[in-house]
Amino acid sequence: MNTVLNCRQKIMLHPDSARVILRPFIPGKVHLITAIIGRALALTEEDVVRQLDAVRAEFSDRHFDIESILHAHYEKVHQHVTTTSPLSPERQWLIGALFSGEYSLESAALFNPSIVPHPDQSDVPAGGLRFIMSLRATGEGHISSIEFREGHIAPDGDITIDPVSRFVTPPKILPNPSYEKKSFITKLKEMDFDDKYVCAVMGPLNEHFTRNDLNRQIEIVRHNNQPGTHHLKRTIEHIQWLADSNYELLFSDQLDMSERIIFPVSPNESNGIEDARFVRFIDDDGSVMYYATYTAYNGQEILPQLIETTDFLHFRIRTLNGGAVQNKGMALFPRRINGRYVMLSRQDEENLFIMFSDGAHHWNDPKIILRPSEMWESVKVGNCGSPIETKAGWIVFTHGVGPMRKYCIGAILLDLDDPTQVIGKLKQPLLSPEGNEREGYVPNVVYSCGALLHGREIILPFAISDLASAIVSINLDDLIKALLSDK
Repeated sequence: MNTVLNCRQKIMLHPDSARVILRPFIPGKVHLITAIIGRALALTEEDVVRQLDAVRAEFSDRHFDIESILHAHYEKVHQHVTTTSPLSPERQWLIGALFSGEYSLESAALFNPSIVPHPDQSDVPAGGLRFIMSLRATGEGHISSIEFREGHIAPDGDITIDPVSRFVTPPKILPNPSYEKKSFITKLKEMDFDDKYVCAVMGPLNEHFTRNDLNRQIEIVRHNNQPGTHHLKRTIEHIQWLADSNYELLFSDQLDMSERIIFPVSPNESNGIEDARFVRFIDDDGSVMYYATYTAYNGQEILPQLIETTDFLHFRIRTLNGGAVQNKGMALFPRRINGRYVMLSRQDEENLFIMFSDGAHHWNDPKIILRPSEMWESVKVGNCGSPIETKAGWIVFTHGVGPMRKYCIGAILLDLDDPTQVIGKLKQPLLSPEGNEREGYVPNVVYSCGALLHGREIILPFAISDLASAIVSINLDDLIKALLSDK
């Protein structure tokens, strides 16, 4: 193994079960909802205040602005409140508390990290860097979400992670997101919805339209096609499902980076948001966009998705289109090559692929660039995040699965101008699970979703057996030398 190439940092990110959010806790049967509300309505106002004070005393120091969360949960059941008398805010908050429950975001694991430069480098000393690390947090029911950490690389190379807040706050879901008509129609066609009802809904809409625009047009089509048919109902349901899968989030700028959590929003994410691979993308005009591919999972099917943000406050979530986006492990190159977007992907549970596109949302025609060749990767190979550009070529960290389902991290070098060509490869793993790293939720695994280059050092955060995360630094020159000599 290439132990000379890497240096494990004395940083370990462990899951913390004390980091919780409040989620709706609502029974599935209406008679249970009404029975709970009835008990709250039977209380005197004095009893309401006393019971609410007890809730506040026990939970207020665990959540920002707990009353607004309780009110939001009250709003989810208020249609079942039968009394005509107005309810006091305290009674509404208490009812909200009856339909709320804490969820421990990372009680099971904090793993599969990626790392990018922070968009704000103000006050960073020369030779230093402020970074953002994304992490997959997994809690009860194995539901995954995206958390963030902020950290610094000092001019002398020392790496630190900022203190982590006790609080975690989901973003506001913007109620009227915008859509691109061409991409929307393309995805509907991939879903085998291309009929007269789709044309009737989509035809009058502008090239860029909002959710309100879409809802109005759906109501017009419903009205013009009475009595409604099963086919019409099914088409509209899928149009709305697609709209739900494309949404926008907004965090308060008063939240620290570690206080921001992207928790599943749409139905296709109901069982988790998995393995976000963030990359700082610089377009040909010099503009910067942070992209991240991730896998939405509903318990039965996966759906590759794309995150877009410029500031880690406002996030756009988009579905990816095309025949080549039906599997996990997609990683975008940090710039265009010859005017085209480039993506690494996995199509067949075995090999590493590359594909090119004129847009970031449409992907077809993947081509194999790497097959398993060594025993430590003989089951399958994939990427460990977006490629890193160097003068020698594109460095791609790979994961290989070998005997006993052991995951190791390797590396390959792609030609700078033609990344379909592999010009260097490590024959031995760069990183393998060692000692206590072998123990965890999924034993014998090291895995990463993205690294960054700072000076002559590569900073590679990696997950340990689907439990915790650590960081290793790798000398760039040593790695390139090994890549070219091992091939």
